[in-house]
Amino acid sequence: MSIDFLYLSEKDMLDAGVLDAGRCIEAMKETMSLFGKKDFLLGGPKGDEHGLQMNFPKASDIEGFPLDDGPDRRFMAMPAYLGGKYHIAGQKYYGSNSHNAAKGLPRSILMVTLSDVETGAPKAIMSANLLSAMRTGAMPAMAATYLANKDAKVLSLIGPGVINKCALMCYMEVLPGIEKIKLRGSSTHSKTAMAMEAFIKERYPQVKETEICDSLEAACRDADVVSEAMSVSAENMEAFDLSWFKKGATVFSMGSFLYRKYDDFLKTTMVVDNYGMYRKYLSNFKARGPVDELGHKREWCIMGIHFVHLVETGAADRKDVADLCDIVNGKRPGRQSPDETVMCSIGGMPLEDLSWGYECYERAKQLSIGTQLNLWDEPYMR
Repeated sequence: MSIDFLYLSEKDMLDAGVLDAGRCIEAMKETMSLFGKKDFLLGGPKGDEHGLQMNFPKASDIEGFPLDDGPDRRFMAMPAYLGGKYHIAGQKYYGSNSHNAAKGLPRSILMVTLSDVETGAPKAIMSANLLSAMRTGAMPAMAATYLANKDAKVLSLIGPGVINKCALMCYMEVLPGIEKIKLRGSSTHSKTAMAMEAFIKERYPQVKETEICDSLEAACRDADVVSEAMSVSAENMEAFDLSWFKKGATVFSMGSFLYRKYDDFLKTTMVVDNYGMYRKYLSNFKARGPVDELGHKREWCIMGIHFVHLVETGAADRKDVADLCDIVNGKRPGRQSPDETVMCSIGGMPLEDLSWGYECYERAKQLSIGTQLNLWDEPYMR
């Protein structure tokens, strides 16, 4: 039996609409609905693993052995199955190295494979840097339709890189009243912050004001919606303070949210995309011990882990942490008061890569985009 599959380059993905914010938001809504209905599988024996990560050692006696000589030095494979209208298996795979910037490359280089659920045969292999960034940015925007105040006027982007650029494109689809955008990069002279400011002025002339903030606190204050997507090393991480957020703010965290006064979250509405994922993160964190190999105290910096910690220490009940999928499926209300402060942790799952990858694959077929490749006409061995 002959097997062909479709290869989609980054240009092909652009032509297939990978940056279509509205369609991506709808795909994320469908993905979370299916997640809530348990119509999915992730990797691992219990079908709940975020992925399998390969980390490098700090040192090795083997000449030329790859070392952990910077943040985000890893390879990761993230297999999954998503049901419903998708009924597709697949995997996101990527390598990450902070030194890529010196070579003019993004820190991570990603690919997604879509496979037939019955046979395992490949259906498509596609460039996934834009796919992954777009689905990541679409998730908080989709959640904002349930969690943010409809009259939001001030948006804060903390970490003005690729993820928040895609998130901005999606926020502007669902929060049409945004008039001011605050930016927080590594400094007021951050090249990424200035590039984001130029992008906003060109793409969204309806935004009356942009501000590059000189501190994390300044970026948080007075914002109706805060979108955190930082990628920083532990030693450069700043701690947040909930007193910085205005009454009624909605805060989305997709990266690093260092916080030490955990009980403060009890005064907020806590929401997660996948509670079990953060529970596993906390378990793995505890297993590694309280200090790193240099004797420095280790701290978790993912918002969802803070919530799980509160539940496991008895400070909160499990029902106090809302599941985004239940809100999407109408089992639980979203925002109930204009004054409540909502904290939402978006960690991301390969399910989202599959759904948005599938949508782009289907559009590519409709438009005759991509390159057909042959796996075999007949398998040489059976």
